[in-house]
Formats: sequence, C-alpha cells, structure tokens
Amino acid sequence: METKFIFITGGVVSSLGKGIISASLGKLLQARGYKVTIQKFDPYINIDPGTLNPYEHGECYVTEDGMETDLDLGHYERFTDIHTSRHNSITTGRIYKTVIDRERRGDYLGKTIQVVPHITDEIKRRMLREEEKDEQLDFVITEVGGTIGDIESAPFMEAIRQLRWQLGRSAVCIHLTYVPYLKAADELKTKPTQHSVKELQGMGIQPDILVLRTERHLDDAMRMKVASFCNVDVECVVQSEDMPSIYEVPISMQKQGLDAAVLRKMGIPVGETPAMVPWHEFLDKQRHATREVHIGLVGKYDLQDAYKSIRESLNLAGIYCDVKAKLHFINSEHITAENIGEQLSGCAGIVICPGFGQRGIEGKIIAAEYARTHDIPTFGICLGMQMMVIEFARNVLGYKDANSSEMDAQTPHNVIDMMEEQKSITQMGGTMRLGAYDCELMAGSRAAKAYDNQAIIRERHRHRYEFNNDYKSEYESHGMRCVGINPAANLVEIVEIPEKKWYIGAQFHPEYSSTVLHPHPLFKSFVEACINA
Repeated sequence: METKFIFITGGVVSSLGKGIISASLGKLLQARGYKVTIQKFDPYINIDPGTLNPYEHGECYVTEDGMETDLDLGHYERFTDIHTSRHNSITTGRIYKTVIDRERRGDYLGKTIQVVPHITDEIKRRMLREEEKDEQLDFVITEVGGTIGDIESAPFMEAIRQLRWQLGRSAVCIHLTYVPYLKAADELKTKPTQHSVKELQGMGIQPDILVLRTERHLDDAMRMKVASFCNVDVECVVQSEDMPSIYEVPISMQKQGLDAAVLRKMGIPVGETPAMVPWHEFLDKQRHATREVHIGLVGKYDLQDAYKSIRESLNLAGIYCDVKAKLHFINSEHITAENIGEQLSGCAGIVICPGFGQRGIEGKIIAAEYARTHDIPTFGICLGMQMMVIEFARNVLGYKDANSSEMDAQTPHNVIDMMEEQKSITQMGGTMRLGAYDCELMAGSRAAKAYDNQAIIRERHRHRYEFNNDYKSEYESHGMRCVGINPAANLVEIVEIPEKKWYIGAQFHPEYSSTVLHPHPLFKSFVEACINA
C-alpha cells in the first residue's frame, strides 16, 4: 500500500490532548495490521526541548538514537510500542537551521531564501519523511503543536495545505477543538469550534474529521450542528470526553469509528473492527486494581509533566501488580533531617527523581539516607542514582565532603565525576551522553532478576556525569555493589545494596522504555517490593 498521511491540528486552546488522540489513532490503525509511525512538529525555535526548563515544556523525552524530544513522543511509544527516532520530532528551529545551513553552503545558488517556498518545502520534506524512504510505512501521523491562529504555526499550516492537494485521497486532516460547558447557562457551546474551523478554512485547509474535546457528553443534535456549520460529515464528528484514564481513549475512539472514518476518507476498505484483546485485558486489570500502594516522588519540579514518563511507568507497573500506584510529590528543597520522617510517612517506597543542578540535591541525599537506614524500597534514576552514591560515600565510607563535580568542582572526593569525553564540550544542547547503550548485568543481582536474568540489556541515557570508578572497590567492599556495567566504556550504570529490601540506582532512564503492554521490569520489581514492604 502506498503510504498515507494524517495531519492532526488543534484549535481554541492548547493542551487538549492532541498527543493522546494521535497515539490512540496510531494504536487503532496498528491493531488493523498497518505499519504506523507518529511524528510531532513543534513551532518553537529551540532546536529541541533539551535545553528547556521543565516548567516551560514538561519532561524531555529521549529516543533510542539519542534525540531529545517533546513528551508527546512518550505517549506515542507507550501506546504503540513503536521506537521513535530523531525523525519523529521536528521543531521550527531545526527547519530553519537546515535551510540556513544550505544557504551558507551555496546550495540555493544565490536565490533569495523565503518562508514560501524554502521553509515550507523543508517542512513538507520532513512531513513526507523523505530521509526515511526505506521505512515501508502504511500511515504517517503528523501532529502539529500549538493552536490554529498562532503566528509561529503558519508555515506548518501552509505546508499541510500544499500537501493536502498534492496527495489527494492519500492525506486526511483531523482537527481537535474544545467545546466548553458554561455552568451559568447550563449549555455546551460550539461557537469556539466553528471559529477555529473557519480560521483553518481561511488557511486553505478543510478538516475531514473533527474531534471535539469535551467534559460533558455531546448528543447527536449537537454533533449534527457542528457537522453542518463546519462542512464535515456527521459520522466524522467524534467526541473526546474526559475518561477515567488516558488508556481508555483508544477504545472510545474505536467505538465512535475514528479509525474507520480515516480509512473511508482514503478509500481503503474498513473491514472488521479489531478485538484489541491485550488492550482490553490491560484495561480490565486497571479497573480491578483497587488496592493502593503509596509511593513518594522526591524531586524539585512540582508539576505533573516534569516526571511524566516516571509517573506513567509507576502507574503501569502498579496495574500489572494488581495495585493502584498513588504517587505523592515530595519537594526535595523542603526536606530536612528533622522533617524527613514526616515527609515520607505513609510511603511504601520512594523514587529519587532525575534532574540537573544544585537546587534540591541535599534533600535528595537526606531522603536516600533515611530510606537506606530505614530499609524503605528506593529507586534512584539518573541524578537520583548519583545522590544515592554520594549519600553512601558521606555516611558509610566516611567522606563527609563527598560530592559530584557538577555540584562542587573542588570536592576532594568526586565520587560522581564528569565523563572524560564531556570535559572538552562547551555547547549545551544535544551534547550529553544520549540514547541507548548496552549494560552488562551481574548474574544473581536483584537487577538481573528483575530483567529475567538477561546478561545484556539496552537502556536510554541523558547525562554528563558518571560514577567515579576510582572508588568502585571501596563501595563494593562496604556493601554497595556495581551490578550493571557498560561493556564498551566500563561505566557503572546500576548500583544496588543487596541486603536491603530493594535499594537500586540506575544511571539510565528506564521510564523511556516502559509501555502499556510491556511495563518496564525494574519498575515492576520496585512496585512489588513496595507492596511487600
């Protein structure tokens, strides 16, 4: 089958859940046997989200090939088990940089470089995935960030307009809008949707399918009204109501025929509706997981999206362990030796979260000490693992001034040090140790057991600093074992204290490879330890 293209845009307000709709549609098409990929085009001028503060843009998600991307790629991978790459996350910054680099090389032979056609042509080239011609994809779903009417999204809309006519029935446009409920009038209002579609039409794009985000059920009369005012078939007006879980969305979309509408618009036989048995089994487990296990997230970013993949990984692991993971954020800046017991009260286990910089690290170290000495299951991720290592050096090895050279360049005991190849790097963006690397597990370790005794695993990284091997034998002789080693560079990637119930630190980010149908083994093992604590 010739590759088909689906463009997903948003209107009225941002944060409507385009990423969830894109991931859900990808899952539904995948269930029909099609090979699908999903890509995100973001209108901001940053080259990638790697240098963005989490308060600006939530977590930075990392692909296997080492691209720092938008958190929506996490949704794509969790829903579909697809491995995305640098080709699945594009920003205005990357588009302009490519065009400007070509101009500097003289590729345009002295022509005046303009938004149309040069920028739009580059956007089209990326949307068509011309660099990935060997992929043999049936569907490419392209989500465009931002909201219709944003100045910065105009070139993307123009590229979609051109592609829509160029591709004919091989392209479909889906527009996601918001239908607000006015409590005082006790009414749902469709006018914002009408205005959003009119704005899209003014750009030369007629949406084929509308997805209406709503907190209240829309009756058929309201869907008919939207269809007639927006020139869309009524069966192509789908509602996205608030659901108990984002993982219910694909089933809701399937029941309303979103995937069938896409196929009909493209002239593809619809066929039978897939049963999606594994997905329904997962949802049944989720509905029946009523027993709660309380887990503390020790970090410095007090917002949901900063640790999105960690939260989802814990939730998924909990469901597969037949419990509901109740997560409690604990701000590490507010942790002291005096209040740590109260702060962790009621938590069956803690995750010491990743991050960068000095702020909040002493609180993480205090939390690590309390959890170690009180035998509370503890999972340290990236910087969290490093804080566990520093705490052990200070309170077990006796090096009270031990630290990371990131936090204190003059520390005499730099048990965490900058990686050798990072020492000559001055640029910030895209220069860390990024992407998937092999890790050799020590046979018989708790980490190895979590991975079903695999000898070699492969996990994704995002860091500049590492465990200092000069101290390795000292750590091991005092009870902290280095049980995961990168075979190529001899880097320590997992530490654990075997005598504890569950005390493991990972230099990598396991949350990036946890999916709905394949929860990550370390998170499952950790949640099991919390249940049994």
